[in-house]
Amino acid sequence: MSTAPPSVPAFPTSDTGRSTAMDIRVTLDGRPVGAGLNDSPAARDFAKLLPLTLNLRDFHGTERIADLPRELDTSGAPEPAAARTGDIAYYAPWGNLALFYRDGPAASADLLVLGHLDADADQLGRAGRITIEAAS
Repeated sequence: MSTAPPSVPAFPTSDTGRSTAMDIRVTLDGRPVGAGLNDSPAARDFAKLLPLTLNLRDFHGTERIADLPRELDTSGAPEPAAARTGDIAYYAPWGNLALFYRDGPAASADLLVLGHLDADADQLGRAGRITIEAAS
């Protein structure tokens, strides 16, 4: 039961403790995984791009990345946080989406965590294709 007042939404928390504000439907290589986006301006802008199907490629043995169709609005970005395994992030200088299958480097103002995937590191590290849709 939520302890938040009715006028303030209670944001669910993923299995790893990252709070999420919007549920999304995600499939990795055709297999569904639990996922959610946070309530940051960049995550809300990302949600406007949905549905998306993207081909993923490896980057530095830490993350799977894909180019987005346009840059996201990063105004009002929260304090930088280091990406952790399962995080969905946006790397602003390149305009790409990143799915971390290993903990990322130290916090950077250029890397915005958008949400989290409830998938294990092995599944994330092998993923070749992701489909992301708004949950109905």
